[in-house]
Amino acid sequence: MSQQLVVGIDIGGTNTKFGIVDRRGTILCDGRMLTNQHEDVACFLDELHQHLAILIEQVGGIENIKGIGVGAPNGNFYNGNIEYAPNLRWKGVVPLAQLLQDKFGLPAVLTNDANAAALGELIYGAARGMKDFIVMTLGTGVGSGIVANGQLIYGHDGFAGELGHCIVIPGGRFHPGTGAHGSLEAYASATGVTNSALELLKTRPDTQSILRDHLLEEINSKVIYEAAMKGDPLAMEVYEFTGQILGAALANFVMFSSPEAIVLFGGLTKAGDLIMKPVREHMEKNLLPIFQNKVKLLFSELKESDAAILGASALAWEMKD
Repeated sequence: MSQQLVVGIDIGGTNTKFGIVDRRGTILCDGRMLTNQHEDVACFLDELHQHLAILIEQVGGIENIKGIGVGAPNGNFYNGNIEYAPNLRWKGVVPLAQLLQDKFGLPAVLTNDANAAALGELIYGAARGMKDFIVMTLGTGVGSGIVANGQLIYGHDGFAGELGHCIVIPGGRFHPGTGAHGSLEAYASATGVTNSALELLKTRPDTQSILRDHLLEEINSKVIYEAAMKGDPLAMEVYEFTGQILGAALANFVMFSSPEAIVLFGGLTKAGDLIMKPVREHMEKNLLPIFQNKVKLLFSELKESDAAILGASALAWEMKD
């Protein structure tokens, strides 16, 4: 019965979530901690070890654990390093898989966080049984994991699938993290939605909106969502605009890999039809006839916090003994 469990870890720019998972994809116990409290990765690993040691004891000790799988921003599957992640405090190249291995005495494997979410969808979620699909993570940033012919696409260097950094509006909105102008992430992320609302408030002084009851620094994607749910015209226009840009970008991605489905995942999907309707309309409008009405547009079936933990754990199951 030994080694019937693995550890899955999802490192985000703000929070790190972790859990112990069995082969059926049941998260037996889990927890979270702040990522950005630790400027030094060694201090981060100390705190992570403290949390996980308690969970590992709960499931009968380390001899029951096969290994550790991690999803992290700019995580490179080939070498186990986090490389120049713009939204983490640890700069440069961090050999995270090796550091975890040394800390826990368990084999560790690492991939990009959106790839981990794609693996979670493939094995446990909306993409079960599919060989060709794309997962788009719409959170603080925009990430993507691409599966083609049943394989996660890593590219020659481990960094394939940065669809959030594709330029969708040449010379468009500035992205402070990358220095790019007009990338998808600058529009279709929670940050992008907030910036779109602020731009509309400025350029449409005559349009009535409950967003005007807030100080500008109070406006975020949650406030905009709540306003849109009350039928606020300006907030609804923000979703229409976001959906138009995201839909046109998804049309490009469809024509690149002809997926069976695109799975949308992350905070922005909580807006439901507010975002899905314009995305679907503009995706179909921009597709060649041979691709139209063929691609399923789905919301993730997995709880947001679970998908990346499950995907990271799936990596650990695939490790050679």
